[in-house]
Amino acid sequence: MDPKDELITHLPAMRAFAMSLTRNSATADDLVQDAVVKAWSNFHSFEAGTNMRAWLFTILRNTYYSLHRKRRREVEDPEGVMAGQLSVKPSHDGTMAMRDFEAAFSQLNDEQREALTLVGAEGFSYEEAAEMCGCAVGTIKSRTNRARKRLAELMQMEENESLDFTDKATLSVMSGKPAA
Repeated sequence: MDPKDELITHLPAMRAFAMSLTRNSATADDLVQDAVVKAWSNFHSFEAGTNMRAWLFTILRNTYYSLHRKRRREVEDPEGVMAGQLSVKPSHDGTMAMRDFEAAFSQLNDEQREALTLVGAEGFSYEEAAEMCGCAVGTIKSRTNRARKRLAELMQMEENESLDFTDKATLSVMSGKPAA
């Protein structure tokens, strides 16, 4: 398969990762678009036979952090105008649990959200996630473990309490087991 054709197959996962980072569908779409443009114009640097998904996620992650650095200098949203534009997940039997999860997830720092999303929801190995984030495998494992514990604490969950989510990716993030 031509690597440029393969790129298209990774778009849904890239958007999901972008949503976990930005928590805003419009910003996530812009982030994915910017990452795809960067990838497309730099295909000459992609090594055939390597993990394209990891390469794309690394570009997406780096694009996010560049955007995040720029936004630090921007004015905050004290009136909540931008927050009011955030998308809401469709209603289902886990709506309340999902809201609690989203509120808790948004309180994690960028590195913890990133680690949980890559390892838990996207199914990357610790090694792949560490390579994408440019850190040691132990650092990713530590971030993931601390983030899971912090989420459980924020959601006031007991150690062996069951999760009533219908969203497989969310369940995967919380439990540490890959999404089926």
